[in-house]
Amino acid sequence: MTNLEPGSAAPDFTLMDQDEHPVSLSDFRGRRVILYFYPAAQTPGCTTQACDFRDSLASLQGAGYTVLGISRDTPEKLRAFRDSDGLTFPLLSDPDHAVHEAYGAWGEKQNYGKTITGVLRSTFVVDEEGAIVEALYNVKATGHVARLRKTLGLAAA
Repeated sequence: MTNLEPGSAAPDFTLMDQDEHPVSLSDFRGRRVILYFYPAAQTPGCTTQACDFRDSLASLQGAGYTVLGISRDTPEKLRAFRDSDGLTFPLLSDPDHAVHEAYGAWGEKQNYGKTITGVLRSTFVVDEEGAIVEALYNVKATGHVARLRKTLGLAAA
């Protein structure tokens, strides 16, 4: 598995969103996109991270960013996640983790002292031309959005 680096082309994809509509990265060409990969909807860490993005969404959008969350969850589970936590950005379903793999967000990690293979919580910032600007691997759920905002030069929400 290769990690993406700033300047490399963001792998294009088409995934189903929580409402079972296809969403492609190329749909957002001409806009800046924040893609974040998370392990599982409706779990404590993933809920914290999603709600942080939700609470920062207006200022991120005001700065020209679109936020897309990607997990292995089904569209049905993503709908429930959106509805239970009032999430107002697209959540995309990658059940076979092919997009996770293309971004280097799938691989070995430590979980309670055991090595397992799974989602590596990661965030990517893609520019208007489809190039990676930031590739942040193995991020922590809590405080991640605040650190990302700082990296992007945005004031605290």
